[in-house]
Amino acid sequence: MVIAFSFGDLAHLALAVFLFAVGLGLGWAFLRLAVTFDRLSSLIRGAEREVLPVINKVGGSVDRVNAQLDKLDTATDSAVDAVEAVDEAVRSVSFAVKRPVQKLTGLSAGVSHGWSSLRTRRSWSDAVDAGKAAAARREQDLEAELKATRGASPDG
Repeated sequence: MVIAFSFGDLAHLALAVFLFAVGLGLGWAFLRLAVTFDRLSSLIRGAEREVLPVINKVGGSVDRVNAQLDKLDTATDSAVDAVEAVDEAVRSVSFAVKRPVQKLTGLSAGVSHGWSSLRTRRSWSDAVDAGKAAAARREQDLEAELKATRGASPDG
């Protein structure tokens, strides 16, 4: 019995061995890939178990911080209202005091200059005119000083 074996049969045999080896290699690679995917899914499940409660806690903390910020906002609004009320009161008092002080300094300057004019010129009408002019100048100077002081303040 003669067995005929040709080079074509050898090529088929080599191809079969090659494909069998490739199949075993791919099987091994797919098995390792399946183990890797199993570990990856286990990691994701663990992270999910650990991270979701942390995210929930952070969400609760953010809600509490927002509530406190709302309270702080209310407090700062109240403080701003109080400062505005004090500012109005100071402006009212300042306005109420400014004019009498301005008139009083004008009167003082007018009397002083009028008295000096009366002593030097011996004329009552000249003394009255000098006093009125000095009083008006002093009132204008005081007004200018007050405006300059307000302009130099940080709040304008």
